[in-house]
Amino acid sequence: MVRENLQIPPSMHGYVSLVKETDPIKGITRNTKQFRKLLNDIPKKKADYAYAPGKWTLKEMLQHIIDAERVFAFRALHIARKDINPLPGFDENMWADNSLAGKRKWKELVNEFFVLRNANEILFSTLDEQQLLYHGIANNSPVSVATLAFVTAGHLQHHMNIIRERYLQPYPAVIKEKKVKEGKKKKDKPQAGALKKDIGYAAPGKTARKKK
Repeated sequence: MVRENLQIPPSMHGYVSLVKETDPIKGITRNTKQFRKLLNDIPKKKADYAYAPGKWTLKEMLQHIIDAERVFAFRALHIARKDINPLPGFDENMWADNSLAGKRKWKELVNEFFVLRNANEILFSTLDEQQLLYHGIANNSPVSVATLAFVTAGHLQHHMNIIRERYLQPYPAVIKEKKVKEGKKKKDKPQAGALKKDIGYAAPGKTARKKK
């Protein structure tokens, strides 16, 4: 498949660029394995953790990934079946606000993702070259089935990068002042490699209202 011929909406260029493979199915398969390994490295106690106030918790992010997977797969199916009706966008923050992800069990969310991803892998693998090149309208932009396959892989890769960089990296911790024998106090200083306490902010991110 020639990637240069893809019909890619501006909002999706970033996701497509994260996929190294020329075959989107291979890209999806590769990062399914990578995501499984990444999730295995996340302690259960961090499931309700957000790295800053107003940002999604890991539960909310995983629920968002699941929701987006469903949307991208339905768009691909809709277009591959040559349905000419345009499809709407979706407000990711509104969906997150109403997902009740915080009440769900982490293991349940993880299992749901991989059941869904397996189904999506099967869906994309059944489409031939011609079907992958079909295009339709989603979120007011022309998009091809192949592009949605690349976006499925790239969107997950995008969030994997965020998890590694913002949720699992050490944060500078501050050592409280301690009295020493001489009566002096040690100044607070960052402790390299220490993990910031998991405060687990509950409010999902609401700063970037946009539709996908």
